[in-house]
Amino acid sequence: MKHPALTRIALALAAVTAALPAAHATDGYFAHGYGMKSLGMGGAGVATALEPFGGAVNPGAMSFLGNEWQLGASWFSPDRSASRSGSGPAGIDASVTSDSKHFGIPEFAVNWRYSPTLALGVSVFGNGGMNTNYAGDQIPAASACASFNPTPGPYNLLCGNGRLGVDLSQLMIAPYVSWQFTPGHSIGVAPIIAYQRFKAEGLQAFDNPFLSTKPGSVTNRGYDDSTGLGVRVGYQGRFGDKFAVGVAYGSKVSMGEFDKYAGLFAENGGFDIPASLTVGASFRPDDRWLIALDYQKIYYGDVAAVHNPSSRILNCFGGDAGACLGGSGGAGFGWQDIDVWKLGVQYKVNDAWTVRFGYNHTDNPIRAEDVTFNILAPGVMEDHYTVGATWSIDKVSELTGMAMVATRNDVQGASLFVPLGAPPTTSETIGMKQFMLGIAYSRKF
Repeated sequence: MKHPALTRIALALAAVTAALPAAHATDGYFAHGYGMKSLGMGGAGVATALEPFGGAVNPGAMSFLGNEWQLGASWFSPDRSASRSGSGPAGIDASVTSDSKHFGIPEFAVNWRYSPTLALGVSVFGNGGMNTNYAGDQIPAASACASFNPTPGPYNLLCGNGRLGVDLSQLMIAPYVSWQFTPGHSIGVAPIIAYQRFKAEGLQAFDNPFLSTKPGSVTNRGYDDSTGLGVRVGYQGRFGDKFAVGVAYGSKVSMGEFDKYAGLFAENGGFDIPASLTVGASFRPDDRWLIALDYQKIYYGDVAAVHNPSSRILNCFGGDAGACLGGSGGAGFGWQDIDVWKLGVQYKVNDAWTVRFGYNHTDNPIRAEDVTFNILAPGVMEDHYTVGATWSIDKVSELTGMAMVATRNDVQGASLFVPLGAPPTTSETIGMKQFMLGIAYSRKF
């Protein structure tokens, strides 16, 4: 859906939040949480109402929150690398690290308590993380890459020319309404307006009629964008002062095609945003402590360009055009549905200070057999450790900070170049580790 009006709205709110989110790959390519307090608690938040990010987490929780707005920004630093070994006389061994390592991620949200039982608001947030920027020229011209790419070398790690990488950003604007239909029980709905942009470079080895349904629409076409619509619905129930539960479902967001990359992504350049389901509970043993636990399922299998196995590209040589890049069942990144667990603890030290700790564990969506394509998108993270704190400046304003460390994870698998003629010992390894720091200012009104 190429909606000019939606694009203008998205770009206007992107300007308000200063920049598009660029590389937030933690739970696959979803952020590990939304809102600075939730981020400090490992992303847990579906059964709490600590900040006005209901459009991103649980719109059903927002009738329990007062009038408040929050503006924040994070520094995000992913360290991505990829290597190939065992190619022997083929001469295509190489290793490379992504140059792009520093990103700014803005966020904004506001909640208005229209009545004791009804709240209105909007959350502006983003996903992203399929962002890599590898230098080229690691592989010499006199190598097997010359049989995959007719353009003279030297070549990059995927036998293309020049720099190698992709850049995917997704911005979501989610106005919401939350209704406490009976004391302690609330439901909410948040329509989602989504804007995304993408570019790819250095994939010349795949930009041909043997591997793509639309050669010329695979790589080095600059940025393309698309818009789409979805919805998030949620419920939160409170049982006394100590215990609460929450559930939220975000539909698949149907996005318009990337026309410039119709020969790269399955279904003629389609790249929808997958659905997700989150359930959780929170417990307050006393006035100082809060413990929250969320379970989330992200359905990457809903999106063909993300989920389809990369090995489908080999069927192109058997005459199956639908399996080629860009085809109706075209090769993708092979990402699987993932389970995510988020555990957060909050402790109120005194009237001025509150501290938080969290742990987030996610499945790695990338299988060993799909490593080659995922050199472009090594979203292999599993373990995230977080801390955070809030300083109450006065009765209406506060500052919240957080930090996250995600330990390095690697995935190794046989290279997709093996069935294309490379020695059977050829394998690739992708890996990543991450750091994040964030701060937000919030004010009651």
